[in-house]
Amino acid sequence: MAGPRTSAVGRDPAARAAPRSVPASGSTWTFLTNHAHVLLAIAADPDLRLRDVSERIGITERAAQRIVGELEAEGYLEVRRVGRRNAYRVHAELPLRHPAERHHRVGELLEVLSHEPGGRRANE
Repeated sequence: MAGPRTSAVGRDPAARAAPRSVPASGSTWTFLTNHAHVLLAIAADPDLRLRDVSERIGITERAAQRIVGELEAEGYLEVRRVGRRNAYRVHAELPLRHPAERHHRVGELLEVLSHEPGGRRANE
């Protein structure tokens, strides 16, 4: 005879401990790409190490390096060496990449999303 039925959530301890940021549906998509998250982190702190960027966003350091390379190659990010570290400059005047948003600038996105709850800027 079969035992009592349990839901998938009841059998999977990881499902019970899901972070609050994951909706009840279990879906993990977000509105912003990792490229946007990297750009936001660097715009808030241009001297941030890629290790710190990756930890903040929840990606590998290698993924952060790849994204920074892509953003630099497309001109959205300028990387300069300062001693043993890198410093970054975001080119906020450039348009967003998708044709539906090309009439908006990167700086507009940064301005809207760089504020913490309560109206403070992330780097204040």
